[in-house]
Amino acid sequence: MSLLSVRDLTVKFAMRDNTVTALDNISFDLAKGERLGIVGESGAGKSITGFALMNLLNRPGFIDNGKILFEGEDIANMSDAQMRGIRGNRMAMIFQDPMVTLNPVLTIGQQMVETLMAHRKLSKAEAEQIAVVKLREVYIPSPEERLAQYPHELSGGMRQRIIIAMALLLDPELIIADEPTTALDVTIQADIMELLLELCQSNKVGLILITHDLGVVSQMTERTLVMYAGKIIEAGRTREIINDPQHPYTQGLINALPQQTKPGMRLKQIPGNMPSLTAIPAGCPFSPRCEYVRDHCRTTRPEPVQYAHVEVACHEVNRLHRDNSEEQSA
Repeated sequence: MSLLSVRDLTVKFAMRDNTVTALDNISFDLAKGERLGIVGESGAGKSITGFALMNLLNRPGFIDNGKILFEGEDIANMSDAQMRGIRGNRMAMIFQDPMVTLNPVLTIGQQMVETLMAHRKLSKAEAEQIAVVKLREVYIPSPEERLAQYPHELSGGMRQRIIIAMALLLDPELIIADEPTTALDVTIQADIMELLLELCQSNKVGLILITHDLGVVSQMTERTLVMYAGKIIEAGRTREIINDPQHPYTQGLINALPQQTKPGMRLKQIPGNMPSLTAIPAGCPFSPRCEYVRDHCRTTRPEPVQYAHVEVACHEVNRLHRDNSEEQSA
């Protein structure tokens, strides 16, 4: 049985005049201990997916359809009281900005101890001991002293390490990390990602990594979902997607990486922008930006098909693959 099984998940937002679809019928599985990447530009639906999986959507957002099976339990329609036994305990989430996650008026120790005592029958002394162990696991120096400090007294990298320690406090089976290094300096980002990978591997914790950075995904994950306008448009083993992308959008994301451009040359970019939720095209949502577009792309939504070791939602994948093969052989 999968650790997590998402089936036909649809998330909508109730607007003043109509309802818009933020996630459109997405499905995927996550095995125990597996690391999955979810990538795409801003507005693709990545973070909404994470919030939906944690059942943290607030009005006007709501789950309109589908199932989220966590170890066989459908958590999509659970009450807040039911979710308290799962959220933080068996599933944890790391958010983009640690200063938003941490309470500025409570010490690190107070926040960690309260979390432990809310879910476990522990004394304060026992909870503090566990907190120190977790801080030591994320390589925080002098962890006993950190318990008495407030978030503003720590550096950005230190705060993010504490967030990771808090996510691991209750030994969850799944961590959802939403752009966990966005607020950090570039020099610290690699250290944090390496730490997160090490902890997930050593504790056999499942990981869903939400990011716009395919370079990070290639180093961190085993499988990848590429999202566009609320749809999964390519899915498969990360190595297959990075080395041989099938969807034009995925190809565009990879071509836009700095290492794909020669020094001194302009970075490549995908023309146009992600469509807004109120103006998603009728056919393939990527059709206005796609150089391979045909008339039927503008009118008919492509369904995912198995192609070259991945699932891809593209009408022109056969022609695209043939054209690329001819270019390489020329």
